[in-house]
Amino acid sequence: MPSPDVLLVGLGSTHGLRAAEDELAGALRRAGADVLLARAVAPREVRTLALTDLAWARAARRAAVEALVASSPGAVVYSTTTAALLWPQRGAIRFDAPAAANRPGRHGLWQRPVERRRLVQAPLLVPQDPAALVEAGSPPTPSVVVPIPVEPSTGDEPRDLAAVTYATNPYKKGLDRVLAAWRVARRDGEELVVAGVEGIDDDGVRYAGTLAPGAFRALLRRARVYVTAPRREDYGIAQLEALADGCRVVTTPAPGPYAALPLLRTGGLGWVAEPDPATLGAAMRAALDAEDPGYAHRALTAIAPFRRASVDAVVATELLPHLLA
Repeated sequence: MPSPDVLLVGLGSTHGLRAAEDELAGALRRAGADVLLARAVAPREVRTLALTDLAWARAARRAAVEALVASSPGAVVYSTTTAALLWPQRGAIRFDAPAAANRPGRHGLWQRPVERRRLVQAPLLVPQDPAALVEAGSPPTPSVVVPIPVEPSTGDEPRDLAAVTYATNPYKKGLDRVLAAWRVARRDGEELVVAGVEGIDDDGVRYAGTLAPGAFRALLRRARVYVTAPRREDYGIAQLEALADGCRVVTTPAPGPYAALPLLRTGGLGWVAEPDPATLGAAMRAALDAEDPGYAHRALTAIAPFRRASVDAVVATELLPHLLA
């Protein structure tokens, strides 16, 4: 096997993570690098988060070892801190949020101390948002922030849905908060579509279950409002996708890097409200009733730093030179 410029060790534990890894590999290739993406094979399911992380870290190590035996890359990038925990060779770390923030208490008993060492030992950190570095304790390691690129999707569907939410992890995404606020905000004939989770349809609420990315984006193109009330947001790609597709965003403040939150707070693009039903419901109602024909254009302009061309420029002028220095 020819030796690539960059070995990207992908964890690939979720569809979103696989898509982000493919995007990074694509950006590196467009910058002129030969990239080998070695992705972990999913381990069997185990009962606790600590054991789950161990299983995935071991799977990532196996993928890295196999690739390193067959080639001698110029640089190694581990996708997520979990993939780097048991690394066989020092490399850059790409991550959205550290275990220090999203694995509290016993859930991160062994991951957090190992992660601290890896973040210092790594030659480069590649967070998806600057806030991820802060949550990681602002390690002294050099860093290049590389967002996940977001582009508008294509389609000419009418805006015939009132609202959409995404709730693969219902507690973390605050589905209970969204449903309580929807009961306050909803008018007769309006429907909230809940994507990413199964449930029992109710008056004004329809569960769409797990959707392919294209089907979810089609919902965003049809919806007037995307609403979420997360208890923690590691990145918030759905909010950026909603903005890209001209869908108004209603959210609550949340800990975590939450890349879209500054845009929603200060850019006049979103409704940021406290999570109690009355306040969040009022924000949903205001977004549903808003008359703003220029919203889609302003939202697309605001997410320019997250567009593929901007991300490609960062990868070509900052990331790749650091990796191959």
